[in-house]
Amino acid sequence: MQVKDIMTSHAECTSPTTTLQEVAQRMRDLDVGPLPVCGDDDRLAGMITDRDITVRAVADGLDPSTALVRDVMTPNIIFCYEDQDVSDAAHMMEQNQIRRLVVLNRDKRMVGILSLGDLAVDTGDEQLAGHTLEAVSEPAVPQR
Repeated sequence: MQVKDIMTSHAECTSPTTTLQEVAQRMRDLDVGPLPVCGDDDRLAGMITDRDITVRAVADGLDPSTALVRDVMTPNIIFCYEDQDVSDAAHMMEQNQIRRLVVLNRDKRMVGILSLGDLAVDTGDEQLAGHTLEAVSEPAVPQR
């Protein structure tokens, strides 16, 4: 089974020049925590999450009405291709301890998002979904 068979299609992007207030409102309206960030060339530039806004922006005292997505987004993100095998994508999630993968086509344009929920509900492979969830949920080692 390929990623394109179970991914969430038509995922929305935000721009690096969107304000944090605007992106937070969009997250609220879409009822999502992460949004991929796409540049002017419609290519993936990073990811912003509700946690980026609350932890990075608030901790740095940024004004959400003027601070931009590019100020707090994660620029280097892990992604997979729509024609990859689902088990390969699950392995990437495990290795990187991430709950979502942005899905690109071979032209490197975003075509969807693959989540743990997609693995659990749409593959019918409870062992794959359970193993991936367990690996992703391993406690991280605190930075000290």
